[in-house]
Amino acid sequence: MKITDLKCTVIGENPVVRVDTDEGISGLGEIESTKSYLKPHVLFYKRYILGQDPTNVERVMLRIRNLGGFKPWGSSVSAIEMALWDIAGKAAGLPVYKLLGGKIRDKVRVYNGGVRPPLKGVSPEDYVENAHEIKKSPEEFTIMKWGIGFHSRMASTVPGYFYGEVEEGYHYANRGLTTERGLEHTIACVKALKEEIGAEIGLALDCGPGWTVTSAVRLAKALEPLNVMWLEDMITGDYTPYTAVEEFRLVSSSTTTPIHTGEQIYLRQGFKNLIESHAVDIIGPDPCDVGGIAELKWIAEFAEMHGILVAPHGIFDGLIGLAALVQACATLPKNYIAFEYPVGRPEWWYDVVEGLPSKNQIVKDGFIEVPDKPGLGIELNEKAVRKHLKEGETCFE
Repeated sequence: MKITDLKCTVIGENPVVRVDTDEGISGLGEIESTKSYLKPHVLFYKRYILGQDPTNVERVMLRIRNLGGFKPWGSSVSAIEMALWDIAGKAAGLPVYKLLGGKIRDKVRVYNGGVRPPLKGVSPEDYVENAHEIKKSPEEFTIMKWGIGFHSRMASTVPGYFYGEVEEGYHYANRGLTTERGLEHTIACVKALKEEIGAEIGLALDCGPGWTVTSAVRLAKALEPLNVMWLEDMITGDYTPYTAVEEFRLVSSSTTTPIHTGEQIYLRQGFKNLIESHAVDIIGPDPCDVGGIAELKWIAEFAEMHGILVAPHGIFDGLIGLAALVQACATLPKNYIAFEYPVGRPEWWYDVVEGLPSKNQIVKDGFIEVPDKPGLGIELNEKAVRKHLKEGETCFE
């Protein structure tokens, strides 16, 4: 079997990759909805993979892996890798998890990810109201995550939240030492959330980036009695092309509250020092950024050897990304916690992607059943796709 073409179409806001072969089998991959601009980057790789056997996934990846980088520049490579596994599974008549060594679990735990009604504000009362809404969702999540601190509007809307200049509209630009008022406000919101969701639901918190080491330690130690599941991306995070390993190590070694990072990191090499130095307790690679499905599995296994847990990122990965996450996470070792559940947005995505259960049946009691269909287990209804293309876009033509 040979690769005959690499195509990319932006469907809604998600670039979708299709790899075609001379045997009529095609594979699909997806890039996050926040990266609609990456279509030309996907097509750049075409020259490197044409004529290759797509079922030799690793051989093909060796031709392009070194040409990616930290988020967002690993997304194109990651989507192509997903598509190759989809082809390999379809050619073998097996689900991707079988090709990765088989599944460890029949169903995978997820947390709320894309199921997040808009927060009306950043007061404790606003968080309680939001939590009440999410608790009513049919997915019945056993873990829920909220953005706080610099991963929310706290820095720009709470007067005197931190010692620094407020950048409106883009919270990743806000960074600095948290004031006493800011710290107390954050703790009050977390306490309110914990009281609302109770001990039966795990509470995870996306915090930054933006915290200084001292502020991060203060928050983490103050939250120790609440037994939160993790504090995510406190020092570095989204779209940061490096990992502050020593700073994370200083924070994690100063508290019993678990510290989490990793969604922006590309490849196993990007995680090496983070894992080997035990700089965090939990890592969160995203298969749409880290280099793909097999790369996620390799990193999770390496992390398990060092006693580090894994909770993959995935909020913007779309429904094809969801299918890839389920296949990968079925094979991860016992250090797996849960992945961040992506949804179809807009709603018409559930008419475009075929093979998934209906929207309200995908997650049951906080888990997703691992399907046994060949490849990633999904297909695109290209007739339906054409109804939702932007002007100038074609359907893989």
